[in-house]
Amino acid sequence: MRALVVVGMLAVVALVFVIVALVRDTQSNAGIGEGCPDDWPRADVTLRDHKDVKINVLNGTDRPGLAADVGGDFRNRDFQVQEEATQKKKIDDVAVLRYGPKGVGSAHLLRAYFLGNAGLEYDPEREDDVVDVVLGGSFQQLATTTEVNQSLGDLGAPVAPPGSCPMPVDG
Repeated sequence: MRALVVVGMLAVVALVFVIVALVRDTQSNAGIGEGCPDDWPRADVTLRDHKDVKINVLNGTDRPGLAADVGGDFRNRDFQVQEEATQKKKIDDVAVLRYGPKGVGSAHLLRAYFLGNAGLEYDPEREDDVVDVVLGGSFQQLATTTEVNQSLGDLGAPVAPPGSCPMPVDG
């Protein structure tokens, strides 16, 4: 009988503790752009579907035709390839993704196609939702669908870059 009284008291104390924690919660608006400075850009952290992602594929290597080949691969995966070109500055990395506040979620998805090995170059002044995919000297191939899904799980959810706030979600 005494054990039942002790367990009952512990349950009541735990319930009171949970209620107090919920009432005093100061993070209920975290992550939705509340309290963000007015001059900070609002980052679109929505993870986009392939068909809604606009990209420019740029060849940052000495391999001729690489941008066209990879652009074709992206088209076959339902991405909207806007441009394929060669950039003068060569890079050694696997890839670099250049994007602005409207391209945060898209860049996050694209990063999974490079298994998280793509460098990120965020430009808060950029106003379009296009992501520049610059292929580097270490690039071999895009990840398979299974690898992309695993990589997305490893990368977690898209987050707003430093100096920006997540765009409020309509709902």
